[in-house]
Amino acid sequence: MEKSEVLQKVIEIITPFAKNQSALDNISMETKILEDLKVNSARLVDIILKVEDTFDIEVDDDEADKARTIGDTVNIILAKKP
Repeated sequence: MEKSEVLQKVIEIITPFAKNQSALDNISMETKILEDLKVNSARLVDIILKVEDTFDIEVDDDEADKARTIGDTVNIILAKKP
């Protein structure tokens, strides 16, 4: 699976949870999920569950805690999906 393809799917998953919709216009691998997109921590759990379902992977709690940016999330998925 290509990095750009994973990035696009992650953006699709996160978009409905982002309170700062204007930050989506300039979204990148460095975009911070909680700070820049204003996703609250409870919604972050929903995002992780949707990532698991979408990519058919399991993300443990330690990995989920490291998903601070869009890039972190993409890299976690890529590490699990050869």
